[in-house]
Amino acid sequence: MTEYSDDPSAHPEAPHLINRSNWLRAAVMGANDGIVSVSSLIVGMATATGDRPTILLAGIAGLAAGAMSMAAGEFVSVHSQTDIERADIERERDALERMPEQELAELAAIFESRGMTPATAIAAAREVTAHDALGAHVREELGLHELNSPNPLQAAFASGVTFSVAAALPLLAAVAAPAGALVATVLIVTVAALALLGALGARTGGAPMLPATLRVAGWGVFAMAVTAGVGHLFGAST
Repeated sequence: MTEYSDDPSAHPEAPHLINRSNWLRAAVMGANDGIVSVSSLIVGMATATGDRPTILLAGIAGLAAGAMSMAAGEFVSVHSQTDIERADIERERDALERMPEQELAELAAIFESRGMTPATAIAAAREVTAHDALGAHVREELGLHELNSPNPLQAAFASGVTFSVAAALPLLAAVAAPAGALVATVLIVTVAALALLGALGARTGGAPMLPATLRVAGWGVFAMAVTAGVGHLFGAST
């Protein structure tokens, strides 16, 4: 396939940010999961038992297990996507070798569906086919592009690292919380961290900040409330 540059020089004052989507998605998901899962675990344990060492041990275990799970899960899922894309590309390569005229007509039909006249569409199809037939079909027919191609290792690293860093926030809040205020302290720190995460994720991706902040914080609070309710039902708060 033809290599493409992600240099947004066409309009440097407002560059496209789609090339950040893969690692940003993994990073935001890892950080969000780290904050929500570990804080929910701590809050749930705190409503079930008042034993601080047990609560902190559960938080540490949740951080370690969650980081490994997120990294492994991202690697496996993204690698599966990559395998599917490679298989589709190989099928397209085979089709171009066996029936080039049908593939040319298919490419022309795609261009025509986007507003080109039949004559312009077939001419454009011939030109891009002469330049890079496989690359043209991969882009136009399969919708694949180097800029949004998944990277399993990048996704796994981004997810695992951000999970660990984010999960450390509620855990440190639990360690520093004064006696009798562990749940309140963790809740305050968690909501603040989730709001910051939503704002940073939106800013990095060039999206509106307020909706993202409310969405991330709102769902995080909901998750903690559910976990606290489970802890209250099956434990004895002290």
